[in-house]
Amino acid sequence: MIISGKTGVGEVVRQNFRTAQLFREYNIDYCCGGEKSISEACNDAGITTDLLISQLENIAENSDPDTEYINSLAPDELSDYIVRRHHAYVRKNIPVISENLDKICDVHGSSYPELFKIRKLFAESAEELESHMNKEESILFPCILKMVKSKKEGSPYDPRSFGPVANPVRMMIAEHENEGKRFEKIAELSGNYIPPADACTSFRTSYRQLEEFERDLHRHVHLENNILFPEALRLEEELNGSKNK
Repeated sequence: MIISGKTGVGEVVRQNFRTAQLFREYNIDYCCGGEKSISEACNDAGITTDLLISQLENIAENSDPDTEYINSLAPDELSDYIVRRHHAYVRKNIPVISENLDKICDVHGSSYPELFKIRKLFAESAEELESHMNKEESILFPCILKMVKSKKEGSPYDPRSFGPVANPVRMMIAEHENEGKRFEKIAELSGNYIPPADACTSFRTSYRQLEEFERDLHRHVHLENNILFPEALRLEEELNGSKNK
């Protein structure tokens, strides 16, 4: 993989997901901020472009089987993968984390009042994510499935009632950004998920679960913002071009 200062952050991660860890270490947003160039991201992070490119190239020397699998999927297959892998993860873990946050707020909230703010933010995120995933599963992903089917069968493409696919895509990206900002606040309040020295097992477990949830969310958003959505937009443009010939 050839990387330059003009290469987009999201494109680097799309080609090799192993690079995501390095971006995390430098606090560079590779999912919601994936459109930024390497140079722009380095400028914002206060690091030299040459240093980051060198480190990224070292990582990218080794292929990533997971990345290769994801990039082999058609848009409808990737949509299904996101639902089975990431939507399922969110729905499974929200009640677990919520219950643990309730416990540590009850026991430790008087000593660590930030826990109440963290619980409130996570509850807001849980509600918004459920609504967000339902919209994807009932509106956007079925539209992507129909576009793929239209291309395979050579049948006419009938635009959805919401107009161009860019409309729901734009909405989903905006919602992704909102959740990214919400988890930035959670990370800040928790000291980047580092529990206090006197934290009990439940306290430590809750912070670990929150960190894992955020990492899964980053990958989830990356798959949509940097891979699925651009592919859906290209597919619609291709279908519209065929229709207009």
